[in-house]
Amino acid sequence: MTTKCLFCNRAQFKELSSNKSAYAIYDKYPVFPGHILIITKRHISSWFDISSEEKLDILAMIDSLKKILDSNFKPDGFNIAINDGIEAGQTILHLHIHLIPRYKNDVQNKKGGIRWINPAKAEYWD
Repeated sequence: MTTKCLFCNRAQFKELSSNKSAYAIYDKYPVFPGHILIITKRHISSWFDISSEEKLDILAMIDSLKKILDSNFKPDGFNIAINDGIEAGQTILHLHIHLIPRYKNDVQNKKGGIRWINPAKAEYWD
């Protein structure tokens, strides 16, 4: 834990859920309604550096949070995303997973999903 890390200071957040390895909060700047962050309790920056047990705990939390989102927000789909490293867009260097509910007509063109990170590569289909 580092006192300078936003996500290490858990007391400032209203937690939706937690388990041995992670806790979940609503994103302060949601992409769409219900956008959740799943944050490791251990201060570590990369998915590739966490233990198998932590990964399983996070995956279990994604499943349980999906049920909450289904009940409370009624989304039509989901994006699950990790920005791993500065060059991948990670701005808080503490591992967190985005669980983003998606809705019919939330964007004009959904095809390609997260490929829109690079719009020149998004339209890859015929």
